Amino acid sequence: MKWFLALNLLALGLWTSSLSAQQSDGIPADVIADLQIIDCHTHFYDPSRPQGVPWPNKNSTLYRTVLPQHLRALKTEHPIDGTVIVEASAWIEDNDWLLDLAKDDPFIVGIVGRLDPAAADFEDQVARFATNPLFRGIRISAKQLNQMLQDKTYGKLAVLAQHDLSLDVNGGIDSLAALPQLARQLPELRIVLNHIANVAITVDAPPSDWVDGIKVAAQYPNVYCKISGLVEGASRGGQPVPSELSFYQPYLDVVWNAFGDDRVIYGSNWPVSERAADYAVLQKIVLQYAMQKGETATRNFFAGNAKRAYKWIERRP
Repeated sequence: MKWFLALNLLALGLWTSSLSAQQSDGIPADVIADLQIIDCHTHFYDPSRPQGVPWPNKNSTLYRTVLPQHLRALKTEHPIDGTVIVEASAWIEDNDWLLDLAKDDPFIVGIVGRLDPAAADFEDQVARFATNPLFRGIRISAKQLNQMLQDKTYGKLAVLAQHDLSLDVNGGIDSLAALPQLARQLPELRIVLNHIANVAITVDAPPSDWVDGIKVAAQYPNVYCKISGLVEGASRGGQPVPSELSFYQPYLDVVWNAFGDDRVIYGSNWPVSERAADYAVLQKIVLQYAMQKGETATRNFFAGNAKRAYKWIERRP
């Protein structure tokens, strides 16, 4: 009799635990099951090409062929439905290489290219690539943006908005002031801050200059923030990267509270992120966080907000 009662208690405990997991933070299991996830920050390249690659260098652990099938093969907390690639090569022709890669692979729903705004034919390059609907914008460094603001040449970036393209900006805390300046001057341009401004994530409270910069940038409705580079931000100093949400929560709170449910975007920064943590680890952290915000916010974070920012293309196999 005792063993029968024990078994029943065990079964009840397992059922309760399972139910709790299925309804994680109030979101039913069927919602999680059909959650669309678009990873909006990945890099693909192939050093075995005759011309090689300009990045990463041969001494890097990243120096190997990295293609969409390698991302799809990763162990994940939740399946990835598609990706927006961010070009890491300074070669103009590598934008074409990615577009060729995407042509027959519906997993790739968009490409953020790399073009130099200082080039004499920049506007012509934008116009050429914009004819391909998978080309969704370009990325520049915050250093480039600051120089354009200083030289008052930022107006060249208006061509992106004219072709319904976006602008990714990658930089550190000290560059956050540039985003409001550009957003104010070009309110029709959709701007995406990369890697939450590459803040170092520690056990200490978020730095006040970063907090203030995030809040000011978020005041402009045409600015989005990509929650990417998260585990890399926690890996500085050689310490092991924590996998618990509680470690990242103060920083995520700053970003989410500033930008709200409609302007935060999911990105992994894979394969760079793997130097800090496995893909499943970083994905679980943001899944747990987003689910605290409810179903609509979770769906927006993993796909909907990026749809507005990038206007990525729905594709079917």
